[in-house]
Amino acid sequence: QVQLVESGGGLVQAGGSLRLSCAASGRTIGLYGMAWFRQAPGKERVFVAAISWSGGTIKYADSVKGRFTISRENAKNTVYLQMNSLKPEDTAHYYCAARPGMVVSITPNYDYWGQGTQVTVSS
Repeated sequence: QVQLVESGGGLVQAGGSLRLSCAASGRTIGLYGMAWFRQAPGKERVFVAAISWSGGTIKYADSVKGRFTISRENAKNTVYLQMNSLKPEDTAHYYCAARPGMVVSITPNYDYWGQGTQVTVSS
C-alpha cells in the first residue's frame, strides 16, 4: 500500500505561484509513475501532469503547458507540482496519484490517490 499526502495548496491571486508537494509513505515510489489531477466543483477530475519513475517521460495537459512543472525526488519519496502564472480557471482540488510500472498515463487509472489539496486563484 502507498499512502499519499498532498500539501501546499492555498489562496493566491491570479499571476501568482504555488508549489504543491505529494509525500508518499508505505512504499518507495521509485518505480511508480506519478501524476497530478484536479477537480473543480461540479466537474470531472481531469489530468494535469504526469511523470515516469525515472523522470525521463513527462506529460502535461495543454491547459497547463508552459506554466506548470512536475518533478520528483525519489530519495525523498516526494513529487512536486510547481504552478506559475496561475489563472482563476486553475481553481480546483488537486490530487496526487501513483501507479506501479513504467507507463505514464494521462487517464485516472492510478492505483493510489491522496485526499487532495485545494488551490483557489482569485482574479
